[in-house]
Amino acid sequence: MDAPQKRLTITLETTINDDGQLERTKQSHQGDFFQKNNMDVLIFEETLEDGSTIKNLLTIHPHKVSINRSGAVKMNQKFQADQITENIYHHPHGKIHMETYTEVIVYKKASNGTEGTLTIHYTVKLNGQDKRKHTLKLAYQEEENQ
Repeated sequence: MDAPQKRLTITLETTINDDGQLERTKQSHQGDFFQKNNMDVLIFEETLEDGSTIKNLLTIHPHKVSINRSGAVKMNQKFQADQITENIYHHPHGKIHMETYTEVIVYKKASNGTEGTLTIHYTVKLNGQDKRKHTLKLAYQEEENQ
């Protein structure tokens, strides 16, 4: 049986290592969590500096993760350990071909779904350029006083 939807606080940290040059971002969002079949689903919106929004839908399966973004940018990025996946990143200035090699996915969660962490280590080539190392760290926790 599927678990009821929960309201969460989501923290998303990304690090890009471009030949020793580190670029880090950290964001916090309110979102929703629910379980469906054998996957966990996180949904949240982010607002860009220009006021436009991006809807994010993460589906977490036992051995793969998918991030579907829609709105100001569009992308459906898939992560599968020890696999190369490809997608097109659509943004207001054009399209970028992305080739992603996922090294490892680590997902830990409380049995009741109230909190969890997801870490993905991967490399990305944009339009065939040199690959850059990425780390995505996502943590979620159920909000109090629902």
